[in-house]
Amino acid sequence: MSRIGKRPVAIPSGVTADIKDGILSVKGPKGTLTLTMRDEISYTLDDGGILVKPANDTKEARAFWGMQRTLVSNLVEGVTTGFTKTLEITGVGYRANAQGKTLKLQLGYSHDVDIAVPEGIEIKTPDNTTIEISGNDKQKVGQIAAEIRRWRKPEPYKGKGIKYRGEYIFRKEGKKK
Repeated sequence: MSRIGKRPVAIPSGVTADIKDGILSVKGPKGTLTLTMRDEISYTLDDGGILVKPANDTKEARAFWGMQRTLVSNLVEGVTTGFTKTLEITGVGYRANAQGKTLKLQLGYSHDVDIAVPEGIEIKTPDNTTIEISGNDKQKVGQIAAEIRRWRKPEPYKGKGIKYRGEYIFRKEGKKK
């Protein structure tokens, strides 16, 4: 049995959930998010929240149970508080600057890297070595953060590159003389 799947997803005040045509939609102060429901899982709207249970006793239903409950929980959290990822840039001359719907990165290449900000995502640069990515969809926030980080991953010798805030970079010792 799934320990995560057993717990119902609480719906806070100001958030409404609706099940229609195999799609669960959650609406809140930060927008509306939808989830296509799986046939192996049954979703029930109670007065206090959303209950996720396997529809039958198959291996697939049990496998999807906890994940689907987490996805529903992410919908509710996304429309109430949203999600944020923070990236830190380390390196001489490495800078970031958010300009409208583009993020301009200077990462030691012969050209600047321009990244288009997708719809529903907001990127801020409080200083030129910090990037804050926020939005209501956890998958989109994580995906754009990974795409930005991919331009210059942190290297183990000097620690230069783009890393997540709080990420530990394993440092290696350089050459010996």
